Amino acid sequence: MGVIIFLIAFSLLVALLFLGAFFWSVKSGQFDDPHTPSIRMLFDEETNQKNKN
Repeated sequence: MGVIIFLIAFSLLVALLFLGAFFWSVKSGQFDDPHTPSIRMLFDEETNQKNKN
């Protein structure tokens, strides 16, 4: 019975850590622009040509 209580407490601790990491990433602005990273690779060739000049 003690092992079950330990596992529940440990799983709650891990869940709270992940929830804290999620809130920290939202607060720091990691999810502000979900559209640009998906199209960034379409413009990679143009930026490489500008860097060569």
